Amino acid sequence: MSQPIRESADNHAMGAYDDIALYDGVRTKRVLAFFVDYALVLALCVPVAILVFFIGVFTLGLGFLLYPILFLLVAIPYIGLTMGGPKQATPGMRLMGIRLARLDGRPVDFMLAVVHGVLFWALNAVLTPFILLATLVLDRKQTVHDWMLGTVVVRS
Repeated sequence: MSQPIRESADNHAMGAYDDIALYDGVRTKRVLAFFVDYALVLALCVPVAILVFFIGVFTLGLGFLLYPILFLLVAIPYIGLTMGGPKQATPGMRLMGIRLARLDGRPVDFMLAVVHGVLFWALNAVLTPFILLATLVLDRKQTVHDWMLGTVVVRS
């Protein structure tokens, strides 16, 4: 699929993600995958909201305090288990034929996937237009949070 990885002096994996063909159409596919994943997370919020209702009843109202963080209760495990799983992609990303990869060649784990998602939302709240504009100037069509974490999104 790709070139063999060769180690450089600073001990980073080089070569595996240098092929420009890995990034064809990635920008558009990422945006479309985001909408698919956002819809899936919102759909998963419905059964979790029902569960939170019953928790609220059983805890005499205390469980209702989970409603403000309902989206996070669903999105964080969704991102961590899918992007941090063996396929390294959310269902939306798989549908679009892309996956997350680390530049050092190691697999993406649960924690890195969660940090990747949290950084996306945090940076999006502050730097909205720059998230996608960064893909025009950074190597490998990386977004700001990809660049910060040493990850890329490639065609699978």
